[in-house]
Amino acid sequence: MPFVELQTNLPGSSFDEGFLKKFCSCVASTLNKPEERMNVVVKPGLPMLIAGSCSPCVMLSVSAISVTDTADKNKQHSAKIFEFLTKELSMAEDRIVITFHELQPHQVGKKGTVMSFL
Repeated sequence: MPFVELQTNLPGSSFDEGFLKKFCSCVASTLNKPEERMNVVVKPGLPMLIAGSCSPCVMLSVSAISVTDTADKNKQHSAKIFEFLTKELSMAEDRIVITFHELQPHQVGKKGTVMSFL
């Protein structure tokens, strides 16, 4: 049950339903998780600065159980996600930052309980 939050200063018009579906598919495949378990949010039009510049940029947060717990895994995830975002958003790699967060099953609530009990 990964949680993916993309924050950007690009306008909302850059993120239609087609982008959301392709992005969800990319991250689900990268994390080896089913698309129906993905939770994706895009927050466009934000005042943002990366590396001292307000040029178009993206900050991405990926939180998941069991798949973001090592440097080797996150290196692979990062490469695939960067490839998608640089292509789809016509953005240079130095304008994108990704943070990975490892979740424990007891930290994710669903169906009135937590994932530890599902």
